[in-house]
Amino acid sequence: MSAESNKELLNRSYLVYFSLTLLGLAIISKALYIQVVEGADLREKAESLTTVFRDIDAVRGNIYADDGSMLATSIPIYEVRMDMNADGLTDEVFDEHLDSLCISLAALFEDKTAIEWKREMVEQRNRGNRYHLIKRKVKFHQMKAMRDFPIFRLGRYKGGFIVLQQNRREKPFRMLAARTIGYAREDVTPVGLEGAYQKELAGISGKRLMQKISGGVWMPINDENEVEPQDGYDVHSTINLNIQDVAENALLKQLQLHDADHGCVILMEVETGEIKAIANLSKDEDGDYWEYYNYAIGESTEPGSTFKLPSLITAIEDGYISLTDSVETGNGRAEFHGEVMRDSKEDGYGKISIKEAFAVSSNIGVMRVVERFYSNQPEKFIKGLKRMKLGEPIGIEIAGEGDPLIKDPSDNSWSLITPLWTSIGYEVQATPLQILTFYNAIANNGKMIKPKFVRKITDKSSVIRENPTEVISERICSEKTARLGRELLEAVVQSGTAQNLKNNNYSIAGKTGTARIANSSQGYGKKISYQASFAGYFPADNPKYSCIVVVNAPNKSHYYASHVAGPIFEEIADKVYATSINIHGELERQSDINSLTHIPVSKNGSQQDLFTVFDQLNIPIESSNPDNKWVITQTGPDKVKMDRRAVTENLVPNVKGMSAQDAVFILENAGLSVSIRGRGSIKQQSIEPGQRINKGERIILELS
Repeated sequence: MSAESNKELLNRSYLVYFSLTLLGLAIISKALYIQVVEGADLREKAESLTTVFRDIDAVRGNIYADDGSMLATSIPIYEVRMDMNADGLTDEVFDEHLDSLCISLAALFEDKTAIEWKREMVEQRNRGNRYHLIKRKVKFHQMKAMRDFPIFRLGRYKGGFIVLQQNRREKPFRMLAARTIGYAREDVTPVGLEGAYQKELAGISGKRLMQKISGGVWMPINDENEVEPQDGYDVHSTINLNIQDVAENALLKQLQLHDADHGCVILMEVETGEIKAIANLSKDEDGDYWEYYNYAIGESTEPGSTFKLPSLITAIEDGYISLTDSVETGNGRAEFHGEVMRDSKEDGYGKISIKEAFAVSSNIGVMRVVERFYSNQPEKFIKGLKRMKLGEPIGIEIAGEGDPLIKDPSDNSWSLITPLWTSIGYEVQATPLQILTFYNAIANNGKMIKPKFVRKITDKSSVIRENPTEVISERICSEKTARLGRELLEAVVQSGTAQNLKNNNYSIAGKTGTARIANSSQGYGKKISYQASFAGYFPADNPKYSCIVVVNAPNKSHYYASHVAGPIFEEIADKVYATSINIHGELERQSDINSLTHIPVSKNGSQQDLFTVFDQLNIPIESSNPDNKWVITQTGPDKVKMDRRAVTENLVPNVKGMSAQDAVFILENAGLSVSIRGRGSIKQQSIEPGQRINKGERIILELS
């Protein structure tokens, strides 16, 4: 090789050497730059990809009824996992105690055998699974037991035992007041008290450091939380469980009886505005009734005849009428601006007083009053209604309140007949709660109270906030006008459309409403549907509770409010009256001790039961035969005589004078189907005693 060739080769070698040297220096420089200059940021970024702070949900606060019963609570549900490669979990410990652990797990959960548990554990141990799922939805007592299992009892670092807590919302009374209690879920509009008091109930989330391991699973790094969550506050509602139960069952019974589409009930305390019961039921495709929507708060419809009260209150307050003034209702048919209006009575009521017109719910009578005094000044009539806060939302805390509507002359749909239609509850809209709030104000001498669903917010035993009674208007009308309004409402029950609600124990005041429902596309077309309602209060002489019942689209055979909505009101009122001590006056102390010795009168019935009762009361008895099963009782001045009542097989027995319970027992055992009307003891039976029984035949019992 020539010198020239050697020199060229040497130059190339130097070039390669210097190139590699420069490349090495560049790599070292870059490494130093990354280590010194960018190191901190890159290390933080790398760590953020594998460890992160995750939120831990706080335990949601409870919701209580007015007596402290729990309406909604959070139940802890646990997820148990195991770190098969925990630092302190040696092969010796694992092998020695694995059988005992698997036997304990098999006994606790019963979905796998001990052999299956062992096979699973060994497989996951061999894989080095740091976060193996043992069980989801573990209950508290199960989790507590697992803490004492072999290996698990060693804890997180020596036994690999990992527990994660989750909270599940539960309603102990299931569907009772479900829509009012409501729910709060992500990406869903809040509902009921859960939604209205979301901030108070939710608490403050905590923080836990989690590490990302193989398979994209996040595992907690420490047993202890970095930031402990703060439990939510408790909400104490005004709902009374017993009354709520009665309201829902009474509503359900009538909806089923009349095959109605839906209905609602609200019971409110007059002085405080506390809502003691609120029920909403609607029919599904299978014909069953469930609480899908809060109609009481959210459904704004034409109220019908219940709106006649504010119409007449307006005229009374304006000084135009007194209750004894006469109004001509004619033959039950009248024309107003080209529209024909009819009363429910075929031949009309003729000339009657305004009080009578209201009591019988004469459409023509109320429209004549408004036509006479407001035809030239309709804006004054509308202003009078709005003065009483009608047409305004109540502004309750629960979301979804329906928008009320009262038209005025500036509306595009206003016509000459609009104020007349408005006076009887058409071309106007209101929710059941808005109508009830007005009726409650009349019962409360004109003072309008805002409905209240929550009494207070507490943190365990300490009160965070109390919700006072809020006044919407100190006076929607004068006390005199309110008193006349109550007189109108009492007349409805005493002599008008709701006479079936009259009873001897306490007085009821209220107004029936039977409204035709307009179809959104066809208006009041050929396919007629009705809404039956009753709004009122009790006792009428000293109002304590107000109540409204609305039943939508009952079947056509029975749609009048007195027979559809009235019985629901009555059943609720009976229950409240019987169980509310504050409604009853104090009993006078008996001054004459001899007055206590009168022997009480008893119904006919089972001799053995009567023996037991009279023995407890130390009342002397005389029986014609101690072996009699059914007896007729006769109360004398110093003892009760009992004579045999014959019950012959295959013959209809005489059950008159018996209690309904005993009568039903005898008749149904005899093979008859029994229907009961009224309350008290048996007064009449539709099949006379002694007739031969046809199995399955229906017998109707009328009670006294």
